[in-house]
Amino acid sequence: MRGRVPRGCRIYAMLRAQGRHLSFHTPGHKRRGEDITELSYSDNLLSPTGVLAAAEKEIAALLGAEKSFLLTDGSTCGVFAMLYAAKRLGAAKIAVSAYCHRSVLNACGVMGLTPVFMEQPVRCGIPAQPAVCEMARALAQADALLLTSPDYYGYFPDLAAARSLCVAAGKLLLVDGAHGAHLKGTPRYAGNFADLWVDGVHKSLPALTQGAVVSAKEGAAEALADGVRIFRTSSPSYPVMASVEYAVRYPRNRAVERAAEALKREAGALKNEDWSKIVVPFGEKSGAAQQALERRRIYCEFNDGNYLMFYLSPATTLRALKKLASALRGLPRGHVRDEAHTAGMGGGNVVLCPLKEAAGKVCACDCGIFPPCMPVVRRGETIGSDAVRRLSEAKNTFGLTDGKIKVYTE
Repeated sequence: MRGRVPRGCRIYAMLRAQGRHLSFHTPGHKRRGEDITELSYSDNLLSPTGVLAAAEKEIAALLGAEKSFLLTDGSTCGVFAMLYAAKRLGAAKIAVSAYCHRSVLNACGVMGLTPVFMEQPVRCGIPAQPAVCEMARALAQADALLLTSPDYYGYFPDLAAARSLCVAAGKLLLVDGAHGAHLKGTPRYAGNFADLWVDGVHKSLPALTQGAVVSAKEGAAEALADGVRIFRTSSPSYPVMASVEYAVRYPRNRAVERAAEALKREAGALKNEDWSKIVVPFGEKSGAAQQALERRRIYCEFNDGNYLMFYLSPATTLRALKKLASALRGLPRGHVRDEAHTAGMGGGNVVLCPLKEAAGKVCACDCGIFPPCMPVVRRGETIGSDAVRRLSEAKNTFGLTDGKIKVYTE
């Protein structure tokens, strides 16, 4: 955080205006700089009245919210806060996508909310967004609807239809927009439709890791404020907060958006709906492709065993995209496996089974690759051979224990 203060960034300006001083306060590194605690000049995020209050007010105006709250705990904190708010506003059951982020189900568990699952057909290894008829079916059994928009693969639900369903039913619409902060000011932005929504600012805008914002429209703001006070850290990072304010103000980069769409076509990437996510199919050769790229010091966002996903932002350079395009040329491609997800006979005792022996058994917990932090195989599904391959080859997984997977005994 050096150099000229970005125009309009109140937190950055406050931090840069302070001179050298002796630190007898936290943090313990005791180095001068912008990483400070709550001091006489720096305001207090737990009850802001100065520069932080002004920054949050201006962020809310930019995002079209009644209230917006700075987060230094990532989108997960925002998901917990907005589900708490939904419960405060009377919700007991939440319609959620079957392949929602783990934080949604964790928050439902903590809050005592019952998830009503909207099924998502898996096509070419990727869960499709819930159909409008499926939203309507689940919402009829729930008190609120929570959608992911966009998802990690760059696809959107029909937010306009979801809004109409919720208005007609008098129910809340919540959106996990962890991957959509770059869409502000465009027709697809979550804040155009939702009562409560989360922006994972650090994911698709130039903010430091864990920088996020959670927002509410009129009628839900007070309940969300209570949720934020409970789940947000009491020791927020000032550099992260300053970077969030900077990122929310960051302009679109239409040149990069156009170049990204051109690269998708050249690379044979998925024809998704979000320029910031280039998803290239490699099938069973995805591991080899990832290694070849990393030898050239090119790192993708994730390898899910079928696809490599390359995550862009308005700060991505045209030069970087040209290098990626060059590196992708000639890499061997395999076939994407479209393995059907089938329900098994679950229940009974649960045991740990070596992953290599798990094909054909019934999974006893959600297991997947991180990121994208969505299940490859869900609890109650029969474990397929391709799921075993993808989980075995993945560098980072969840739901496994020392290379073993929980299964139901017969």
